Amino acid sequence: MPEGHKTHYLAREHNQRYAGERLDVSSPQGRFSDGARAVSGRVLESVRAAGKHLFYEFEGNRIVHVHLGRYGSYVEQTSPPEPPQGQVRLRAISPTHTLDLRGPSQCRLIDSEVQKSICDSLGPDPLSGGKKTEVWSAISASGKPIGGLLLDQSIVAGVGNIFRAEALFETGLDPHIPGNKLSPDQFTRLWKSLVKMMKLGLKHGRIITVTAKEAGKPLKELAGNERFRIYGKMDCPQCGGSIAVDSVASRKMHWCPECQS
Repeated sequence: MPEGHKTHYLAREHNQRYAGERLDVSSPQGRFSDGARAVSGRVLESVRAAGKHLFYEFEGNRIVHVHLGRYGSYVEQTSPPEPPQGQVRLRAISPTHTLDLRGPSQCRLIDSEVQKSICDSLGPDPLSGGKKTEVWSAISASGKPIGGLLLDQSIVAGVGNIFRAEALFETGLDPHIPGNKLSPDQFTRLWKSLVKMMKLGLKHGRIITVTAKEAGKPLKELAGNERFRIYGKMDCPQCGGSIAVDSVASRKMHWCPECQS
């Protein structure tokens, strides 16, 4: 599932290419036909990201809300486009580019009032200047494991399975520690790690948590889980011990029992 860096990256890219254009919008698959007709021919004013949510804001208070979920993805091509391939939920055509959306968990037409309710339900977003103090207030009041709290979008928006594993490893924190057992200093280090990693992910359009020195090659050349220190790995890069994989908040949690104790 794409994490917050990806939605912010897509919002930035789609703003550059489509904002200010009057778009021809359709739903080749048919599952978004009514919504597509409601915005087709209107100017796309802006694209915004909030956590893992994307909002395509068209003139007339008509907003397309997209949540990619686990399987959602975009494909772009130049215009005029080739015929749609596969199950295209939404196709948006500008004079120069065409955007196809496939497999999102959410693609619906909303207005600004519903958009506000979605955003109000989210915790601070590290990539939108979210306040550390608000996140700390929620975490320090909870007896749930920190590894689960980081995935709670009402506490902090945009963090997913990879960011939580990598940030907890970098700060040496056991994912099972209750939030109310963290010290302010531990949380500050964790927050700084998350912000740093998410900003780097936004810069590159993909999650990268290792340094070029650690990887032994330029970051742009990294592939697969070469980009990570611990997620999806068998052995710890620090102590050489075995990586444990537990279920925390119903998701697989990669961590090192030796280095994160």
